Amino acid sequence: MAPSHKPTLAVYKFSSCDGCQLSILNLEDELLTLADQVTFAYFLEASRETAPGPYDVALVEGSVTTPEEEERIRDIRSQAGTLIALGTCATSGGIQALRNLADVGALSDVVYSHPEWLDPLEQVSPISDHVTVDYELWGCPVDKHQLLELLLAVIAGRRPVLPRTSVCEACKMKNQVCVLVADGIPCLGPVTRAGCGALCPAFGRGCYGCFGPLPYAQGESMLAILKAAERYPGEVRRLLQHVNCNAPGFQAILSEESAEAKS
Repeated sequence: MAPSHKPTLAVYKFSSCDGCQLSILNLEDELLTLADQVTFAYFLEASRETAPGPYDVALVEGSVTTPEEEERIRDIRSQAGTLIALGTCATSGGIQALRNLADVGALSDVVYSHPEWLDPLEQVSPISDHVTVDYELWGCPVDKHQLLELLLAVIAGRRPVLPRTSVCEACKMKNQVCVLVADGIPCLGPVTRAGCGALCPAFGRGCYGCFGPLPYAQGESMLAILKAAERYPGEVRRLLQHVNCNAPGFQAILSEESAEAKS
């Protein structure tokens, strides 16, 4: 039975590819159940019809890359009872944060015919760098079942039950052979959050950390294992400089790798 007062839900897009918003629409049958529990008050990916805030729950996809987005996220936070950072871009900066490793001005000159029209921030940053975030859901894109669990938990006022294990456990549950041990393929599975169903190892390639680093990941130990499996110079650095390159856990491993390279 639907609650007498249905909480209002708003979904916002910042700098991103829309993939995490599509994960909501990909709930398919479960989306009907969710629609019984909440009112989609603002969700431009699904409907042009909107209702004014404040909102009980706000989902924010994407990273902060412009001054306008800095201002906008503060306004969203002021109107949201619960704010959820949705996906890798919102939780760590995502693929956009790769430009943090370079000179944004030089990149703009190469890519755009009129770079003077741009107004980018010097650094791409996650939502939590600007406002208080109540929940973070990692993934590129997020897992739709984790998303549903989180939303229903927030609506019910209970703690969400989300995986706290690594991708390695998912591999073992599927009886998949470890690509790192058996084939010597560098893999971030031991230090990456579960949620993808160990998709990449299932196809014979190493995990590249799209669900972000585990909070308890042992970066120094993992670096030694990865370097021992490196098949060509720079392979480990390339693996870490991917969608979660700005995540603190992976940044720590990158810093350690840089220090080793200089020594």
